[in-house]
Amino acid sequence: MEIKHLTCIECPMGCALEAGVENGKAVWVKGNTCPRGKAYAENEVVCPMRVVTSSVRASDGRMIPVKTDRPVKKSGMFDVMKKINAVHPEGEVRLGQVLVENIADGADLIATDCSFPARSGK
Repeated sequence: MEIKHLTCIECPMGCALEAGVENGKAVWVKGNTCPRGKAYAENEVVCPMRVVTSSVRASDGRMIPVKTDRPVKKSGMFDVMKKINAVHPEGEVRLGQVLVENIADGADLIATDCSFPARSGK
């Protein structure tokens, strides 16, 4: 049996977890102070997932904060970032607007703030 040491990222407590792993599955978890920590460790040893947060540059130079609307496989994060770097929205962007559908693992890339094109001044 392999023992994996993890730090839970489900809440600010950051519990130090130990998971006993057999055949690619967690058979026991220690150190969690809540059920979320146990679930985190069980998932982390099988298929680590993360929400990706970043920014995209609009066609007029504005920076727009974005994130995936659900976790994606950690092993695919670099591919997701390549796709994010190719996104250059035009015009108005609304909070929650989907910028890329199914960027990975069924997750959409969404804007996490509003952004409006600069007005040309007189």
